[in-house]
Amino acid sequence: MKKYNVKTLVSIGMLSSVSFVLMLLNFPIPPFPQFLMVDFSDIPALIAAIIFGPGAGILVELLKNILDYFLTSSDTGIPIGHLSNFIAGVLFVVPTYYIYEKLKSKKGMTIGLVAGTVSMAVLMSVLNYYVILPAYTFFLNFPAMSNEETRQMIVAGILPFNIIKGALISILFMLLFTRMSTWIGKQKPVGNA
Repeated sequence: MKKYNVKTLVSIGMLSSVSFVLMLLNFPIPPFPQFLMVDFSDIPALIAAIIFGPGAGILVELLKNILDYFLTSSDTGIPIGHLSNFIAGVLFVVPTYYIYEKLKSKKGMTIGLVAGTVSMAVLMSVLNYYVILPAYTFFLNFPAMSNEETRQMIVAGILPFNIIKGALISILFMLLFTRMSTWIGKQKPVGNA
């Protein structure tokens, strides 16, 4: 990760704080399971990535999850949900950043957001099947799910939920990006433009 100056670190800290607050304003989408919550905390991470590079976006994702873990964690103390949120955010932000950087247009941002949504939805489905859901059942002493139950949970819940979540974040981000793109461009450090 490249070195950041004080202004950049302060900006990343502020965007992480905003991201943390947005993470608190989460809500479920019926008919999906209650543990699948939508929040818009990936938007500040996307802004950080566009202005300061992908490392800054990843840092915002990391810091918001650390803050949320220490300030709101449940009695279990198991950070699987936070780790899952971090990975999902990175899988959304990083592809979006790289495609936008290559195309540098609103169309490029739209393509990047679609790619980020697909990346997050598909890879989180795979990770949930092999790692995250088994970890939940192991650490929380729940009965292990059969392969068929896990597959159904992913196909009927996790995959469509992540597609809808990515679409909602993308729509809101594009509304903001359309209005803020000039300002965002002016915030980029000279070597990052």
